[in-house]
Amino acid sequence: MNQPGNGRQVRDADRTRLLALAGSRGAVQRSREFSREALADWHWLPAADEEQQAVAEDVLLMVSELVTNACLHAPGGPSELRLDWDGSRLRVEVADDSPVPPRLLRAAEPGRPGGYGLRVVDRLSRAWGCVPEGGGKRVWLEVSAPLDHHSR
Repeated sequence: MNQPGNGRQVRDADRTRLLALAGSRGAVQRSREFSREALADWHWLPAADEEQQAVAEDVLLMVSELVTNACLHAPGGPSELRLDWDGSRLRVEVADDSPVPPRLLRAAEPGRPGGYGLRVVDRLSRAWGCVPEGGGKRVWLEVSAPLDHHSR
């Protein structure tokens, strides 16, 4: 058993959640709902304080950004969302069939929508990257566990 930062137990079998995605239609909403349920199961939600709430909301935003990028830039959209919680860090992965790695743009064009997603991920995650997989890739990010100040 792993000991999360909030003092609750996480069974090894509950550490990883997979959501198969077939195409872009509704993928962002399904991914957010799936991630919200996982965060609730892992006791990130409901949050004990504003800091924990902010971390959970950041995770949901970053999930949305990675899935949206796959919807916009990969043929067929995202194929899978994977969440892996080890008790101290959460790893989020989105797989798609495009071999083209994402790149952080220097700055989005003022007044033009888009171009900010990876910048958000870069600022909110503790790390992110991309690994080739088959003919496509898996884009990942990691977030540290929120601390439960009430359990100290």
